[in-house]
Order: sequence, then structure tokens, then C-alpha cells
Amino acid sequence: MNRFAPKNLIRHGLTLVFGLSLGSFLVGCNPTSLPIGPTSINSRYTDEQPSLSANGRFLAFVSNRNGSRNILLYDLQNRQFADLPGLNRQNAIADSPSISNTARYIVYLTNNQGRSSVILYDRITRGSQVLYQPYQGWIRNPKISPDGRYIVFENGGRGQWDIEVLDRGPNIELDLIDGVPSGFSLSGPQ
Repeated sequence: MNRFAPKNLIRHGLTLVFGLSLGSFLVGCNPTSLPIGPTSINSRYTDEQPSLSANGRFLAFVSNRNGSRNILLYDLQNRQFADLPGLNRQNAIADSPSISNTARYIVYLTNNQGRSSVILYDRITRGSQVLYQPYQGWIRNPKISPDGRYIVFENGGRGQWDIEVLDRGPNIELDLIDGVPSGFSLSGPQ
């Protein structure tokens, strides 16, 4: 039988086309095509609870890529991690980050020896401050206002989830985008 018969030629051609199509589809869906490494957002570890700054430049999230649950801050514009000295501490579990306009302020939960706290980290002073630490009960989901003045979170101290609002006061240095509060228009109220 002639191996170049039209029927065999069509069958071999379709098999080749199908195989190439399937192969390119599988390569396109391969998870290793994502940039993974020390300078990328994604890693082979658990990265979760993302928070984006109001200016869209910074991304804070919780990761276990360094052997414990730490908060990392990624500069999306420069595609690199920002240094956060003093934020992540040994023997403390960091959770639920929230960041201000330009990520100057990071508010988050920490759990140290079973005691939860709401912590504020200032990237300029490189210092942390305990904003709230209940004697008993649970706290969760802290969020910071874009300018960094207000912090809200849920407090379970009364046997139900209540919302707490902390005002850091009028004398703090606000985190403003280009010196203008977010939502403010130079042409007047909106």
C-alpha cells in the first residue's frame, strides 16, 4: 500500500496539527510561565491578603517565603521589594496588612504568644507603634484611611463583632499624594 495515499496524508497532517496545538496550549497554561523568584510578587510559597496603596504603586501582602508569616511590601513601579526594617518580628505572626496612600503607613495585626494587637508601622521613621491591644477578646480586619489618620477594625470583646474607629489625631503627618488629600479637587468640592 502506498504510504503517501491521500487518506494517510490527511490523518498524519491532522495528528501533527492537533499535537502542536495541544502542546502550545499546555505550554501557555504552564504555571512556570509566571515570573517566580526573589524579585517577583508570586513565589512557590503562600502569598495572601493583598492590599494596594491608593496611588497604585505599592502592594502589601502576607507571605511565608522567609520561613514565617511576614508582611512584604512590593513596589510595582520598580518591580522590587521595599525594605521594612523593624516591621516583622520573630515569634510574632503578622496578618491583615492595610496601607495608606503611598504606603508610608502600614497597619496590621500581630499575634504574639496568643495576644493580638493592632500595629502601625511608619516607613519614614521605621518605627512600629501598638495602637490597640485588648486585654481579652479577638480583633480582626484592620484598615487604614488613605491619609493615615484613621484606623478601623473589628473587635470581638463584647461577645459580638463591633467596629472600632481610632483617630490618630490632627497633629500626625498625613500621607498625601502630591501634597493633596485623596478625593480633594483643586477646582472645589465634588
